[in-house]
Amino acid sequence: MTSRSKHNDVSIITLGCSKNTVDSEVLMRQLQYGGINVNHNPEEVNAGKVIINTCGFINDAKEESIETILKFANIRREGKISKLIVMGCLSQRYRKELQTEIPEVDHFFGVDELPQILATVGVNYRKELIGERLLTTPSHYAYLKISEGCNRKCAFCAIPLIRGKHHSKTIGEIISETKFLAANGVKELMIIAQDTTYYGLDIYGKKKLPELLEKLTEVDGIEWIRLHYAYPAGFPSGLIDVMQSSSKICHYLDIPVQHISDKLLKSMHRGHTGKQTRRLLEQLRKQIPDIAIRTSIIVGFPGETKADFEELKNFVKEIKFDRLGIFTYSHEENTAAFKLTDNVQTSVKKNRADILMQLQEEISLQLNRAKTGKVIKTIIDRKEGDFWIGRSQYDSPEVDNEILISGSYSLNPGNFYQIKITSAEAFDLFGVPV
Repeated sequence: MTSRSKHNDVSIITLGCSKNTVDSEVLMRQLQYGGINVNHNPEEVNAGKVIINTCGFINDAKEESIETILKFANIRREGKISKLIVMGCLSQRYRKELQTEIPEVDHFFGVDELPQILATVGVNYRKELIGERLLTTPSHYAYLKISEGCNRKCAFCAIPLIRGKHHSKTIGEIISETKFLAANGVKELMIIAQDTTYYGLDIYGKKKLPELLEKLTEVDGIEWIRLHYAYPAGFPSGLIDVMQSSSKICHYLDIPVQHISDKLLKSMHRGHTGKQTRRLLEQLRKQIPDIAIRTSIIVGFPGETKADFEELKNFVKEIKFDRLGIFTYSHEENTAAFKLTDNVQTSVKKNRADILMQLQEEISLQLNRAKTGKVIKTIIDRKEGDFWIGRSQYDSPEVDNEILISGSYSLNPGNFYQIKITSAEAFDLFGVPV
């Protein structure tokens, strides 16, 4: 590569969630069309321009974003790169402070300034590319963002401050994007948004997620559709029926419940009670007996007592979630919870998270061992060391269980195989093709 072509390089560094991944992929397609050599999360950058897509959701994410910016600010200071641009949630939330504290950054942009970002690297925004992306995931799966922002008022969450109110894409836009993805080899869609179950209410006057899913199942080439970030309150009527009736919709649901104590759910402004949560989970498992339910829980929210935590722990024991993510409460300025006293000690938060993770590990091992001897449809993601790494319909990439198959078998990433489970660990299954 010549020095001139290196000068035309743009390296995209993506931090944070899958929604940020989609934003980076959209940006990369625009850059590629504009004649730019695009690299995503390269191991080393010492030429060209760098764009960092940041996360600003909770303290750990903010710290990672700031550390990454400072790393590249130093590289910029040394003259190894020609321009440093910061975009995304952290930049949206703290732009003025960042401009003052890190002058090495050439430009700061928020979450909805794609044309302006492109202009700084000499590329015109192309409206005709809407719905097109340059995938950073393996070519057989992709995240599909169906809306932006959020109208919920959860006390702990800064997302509405960053991303604004909920606004849905039209069904037509989403189907067009899905057809583009399918034409480029995507077989599995992960439906994402800050709140997928709110989809359509703002533009159609009613929640339209069930209808959207039905339309998506009609797109040729798509074999699995996986649903993330479903809000428990106001769960759309008919959604379970659609999930139950289509063989393309994975028997998988990511539905963050956050807590079970009515006192804390009220303080969190969640809009649902513990009883309503249990009723919804029971209905899901009654209508779809093999459904894998992923959830997330917050420990250490202001006012969480030992009794509240015991209620939560017993709830986890009772429900036996298939997948569980646990977060310690992060006291975020300008949220409703910031007015409360952050009165649970950091050590107590961590201890409670550790207790739940140990409990979940035992539950996961029990559930996985029950799969031994079963034959499961598996998509192969990659080869790693001596093993092929695959997933079932019950597992989303990067966050859930994986199925490991000996590398001695002749398999192909992106293809589906019938795999017989031979043994199990807490978060991994082992199997052989049949």
